[in-house]
Amino acid sequence: MAMPKVVSGNAIWKNIFSERVVREGSLEQILSKVPAFSGLSARELKEVAAIVHKREYRAGEPVFAQGDPGLGMYIIQEGEVSISISGKEDGDRELAVLNDGDFFGELALIDESPRSANARCKTDCILIGFFRPDLFELIEKKNQLGIKIIFKLAEIVSQRLRTTDKELSKARNQLEQLQAERENETHGQKTNAS
Repeated sequence: MAMPKVVSGNAIWKNIFSERVVREGSLEQILSKVPAFSGLSARELKEVAAIVHKREYRAGEPVFAQGDPGLGMYIIQEGEVSISISGKEDGDRELAVLNDGDFFGELALIDESPRSANARCKTDCILIGFFRPDLFELIEKKNQLGIKIIFKLAEIVSQRLRTTDKELSKARNQLEQLQAERENETHGQKTNAS
């Protein structure tokens, strides 16, 4: 007797657990695009989404100020945030303007050092906060998930450190070149004056 042919397109027999995907426009989808959470499964993203904090800010409202204690990172769900540093004489100098999907303040998840810059909303914003105590709780309750996030954060920090090293090296070379040119000009002027 021949076995009946299984029709794979039949919804009754479909494995309902195989389609655990991230819904378009969901908090999990937003998190999945942030490097610290990339590579997490749909289930893991759901666990992170359950502990993050959504906050609304008005245009011009500060998220944090340079020197404030670092408490956690923020992901921009909607809006624009200006990142700036405060100068003693020339006021604030804008370093970057971040938009939907961008993130900032992630170093605060690793240590509690004071904020190195200001973050102020340029427009009305919806921000998602992921804070240090949340990460520690996650590490305690779901240590593999917490460790995955810590490793991704370490990867982000190391990439930024490499970029900073390259920029610093480039600036050092330019400074050395300018100093050499000045020395040549000064030496040339002394020779002409003799």
